[in-house]
Amino acid sequence: MIRYDVADAVATITLDRPDAMNSLTVELKQALLDALRRAAADRAIRAVLLTGSGRAFCAGQDLRQHADNLEAGRGLADTVRVHYNPIVELLATMPKPVVAAVNGVAAGAGASLAFACDLRVASERAKFALAFSGIGLAPDSGASWTLQRLVGLGRAAELMLLGEPLDAARALELGLVTRVVPADDVLKTAYELAVRLAQGPTLAFAATKRALAHAATHALPDALALEADLQDECAATRDHRDATRAFLAKERPVFNGE
Repeated sequence: MIRYDVADAVATITLDRPDAMNSLTVELKQALLDALRRAAADRAIRAVLLTGSGRAFCAGQDLRQHADNLEAGRGLADTVRVHYNPIVELLATMPKPVVAAVNGVAAGAGASLAFACDLRVASERAKFALAFSGIGLAPDSGASWTLQRLVGLGRAAELMLLGEPLDAARALELGLVTRVVPADDVLKTAYELAVRLAQGPTLAFAATKRALAHAATHALPDALALEADLQDECAATRDHRDATRAFLAKERPVFNGE
């Protein structure tokens, strides 16, 4: 259900249930969580690329499995706490950049997974749908946190309450995606972006993610204090020392993620 490939210090994690539009069963969610933990723990991995196989990025929760749980009286079977929450937290807080290659439909929790990544490259055929309200549910998988930070509170409310799908062009206009490319180029473009990030200052990228997340929910004095702490940490890295020397020598820096 998951393909895990490593090259150029990039771990490419592919949701691989194409016949079911990569909808999320318990087994796929657990496999995705395991793959993300593996990538996060591997110091040789300096960027992560998340994508889907076939015509969809991820259609969200597998509703057949969900319906079985409802009929058996198990409700959500605690999958939000056990699976979705740790998956999204890993994507958002992993100390290395995460790029989503949105190759097709991203609906419900599938859209939430894309929003939790740092950057999103979308196929011109991609569509995003916050479909939770259509089946009488509130948003999950971090969408209430990520979406309003991407597009603002008012627009996030509109997208969630109405549940109307967005095509790639509109998603780009709203700032939901980093760029839109032809369908045949989406994986290549996203991979090139992930490689570029993997060749950068990994520890500084991790500090940047921490600073952005912290600043989103704290006052300016708190943000300034954390920035100072993070700069102290980054200033002590080999990457910073080497890059400073390279700058003064008018050379291109080489980052080692150390």
